Amino acid sequence: MSLKQTLCKSINRLFPLPVHPFNLQNQGVKTYAEWQFEKGQDTVKFYLDKVALDEMFQDKIVLDIGCGAGGKTLFYASQGVKKIYGIDVVKKYEKEANTLAQQKGLNDRFQFVLGDAAHLNFEDNFFDTIVMNDAMEHVDQPLQVLKECYRVLKIGGRLYVNFPPYHHPYGAHLSDVIAIPWVHLFFDDQTLINVYKDLAKELPDGQDRIHFRISKNKKGDEYFSYINKMTISKFKKLLPQTNYKILYYHEVPLRSIVKPLAAVPLLKECFVKMVVCILEK
Repeated sequence: MSLKQTLCKSINRLFPLPVHPFNLQNQGVKTYAEWQFEKGQDTVKFYLDKVALDEMFQDKIVLDIGCGAGGKTLFYASQGVKKIYGIDVVKKYEKEANTLAQQKGLNDRFQFVLGDAAHLNFEDNFFDTIVMNDAMEHVDQPLQVLKECYRVLKIGGRLYVNFPPYHHPYGAHLSDVIAIPWVHLFFDDQTLINVYKDLAKELPDGQDRIHFRISKNKKGDEYFSYINKMTISKFKKLLPQTNYKILYYHEVPLRSIVKPLAAVPLLKECFVKMVVCILEK
């Protein structure tokens, strides 16, 4: 083990792990889908200064991109949707999502779709509402996803986007085993890959987590394939390349005490908790 790996693991012992749904599931507290359902309101709270829940979901045909185990999708379904589709690239989530849909009595208005949001198998002008909650930082082709969303939205339909920027304290999305804030600013990717694999391998679902987050490129080098390192700056450069009208844009600071820092160019990348955007076709 390298000196950097040893140092990272030693520092990590000083920080308690944040609550993470994968760990809650391992502990038998609740499933990932159940956790998502309970957090459903939190996934849309940043829009509610601008729109009401009814405006987003009531009698709408909805797409939830990056639905995971479908819990948040089913929360949206409970808000009176006409029909909702949850799309994700992870096949194992389908069973968990459908199980919760049955338990909640929402299976008649919910459908899990296994697929890539960059290539949506829906006709033009199909959806009233599309939600990308914590998904923009994960998709492989973010611009293509935005353009596909535009294609399948009805005229006047809206895309709701929110995501934590990459330089957020936990923007590396490793907090299920690595609790150091801003760890990705202090250690290189290869060190973090090795530390993550070492810490996760003994967990009951450790190999699943490793395969979920880490892949190899064409040269055979490992990289974090789970995230695309989406920053505020990168996202703002994508928007002019689309045809959306921007109805709402907001950068939520980590805490009120750091609000001044969250307004400073460059520094904001580290002190903004969430980028929130409503786009209309």
